[in-house]
Amino acid sequence: MRRAAVRTHGEKCMKVLKMLAILSFLFLQGCASSLMKPADGSVLVAPPGENSRVVFLRPSSFGGAIQASLFDITGDETRFIGVSSTGTQVVHDVAPGRHRFMVVSEAADFMEAELSPGQTYYAVVTPRMGAWKARFSLWPIKAASENEFNWRNADVAKWIANARHVQNTPEGEAWFNANRASIIEKQVDYLVVWNKKSAADLAQRTLAPGDAFAAKP
Repeated sequence: MRRAAVRTHGEKCMKVLKMLAILSFLFLQGCASSLMKPADGSVLVAPPGENSRVVFLRPSSFGGAIQASLFDITGDETRFIGVSSTGTQVVHDVAPGRHRFMVVSEAADFMEAELSPGQTYYAVVTPRMGAWKARFSLWPIKAASENEFNWRNADVAKWIANARHVQNTPEGEAWFNANRASIIEKQVDYLVVWNKKSAADLAQRTLAPGDAFAAKP
């Protein structure tokens, strides 16, 4: 009787462990967006000399399974860049000059940029607490800063090396078109808050020409 009880208890423990393993696998699968795919080789080559490149980086330790959508809102157009999931980086090539980028989840937040031709810049998609789930911010990786997002931080190179390159898909564009009205509504609402930031705050949230990857100290 005792041995049978021990054996039954052991079998139950094994079932629980197997179930936990399955749930863990499903959780990790949920960290990757079905709207993105692994980037092909053409996305990974250096941008042409007349263009600039911004790489949106999300270290695997930032934000759990919650995903965030990225947009280029320069000028009067809102363009979908892709979905940021944990442990990924998304490449976006643009004309040099002034740009404004946006990240959307429960809310919206922004980043300014002044980009030089032929240069590559990095920004980190990082979470902050929201009312119902994590909200996200965009922090430029700068030549020097008071926070951790700068080229003097040795962890930045590890974040880049360990992040998978992903790119947008037709399914991603279809999702954007289906949700365009809600996204633009958040853009309009939260730009009001963004435009009230001080010059000092905006400087911290701006990619400057000297913040390019090649210019790191």
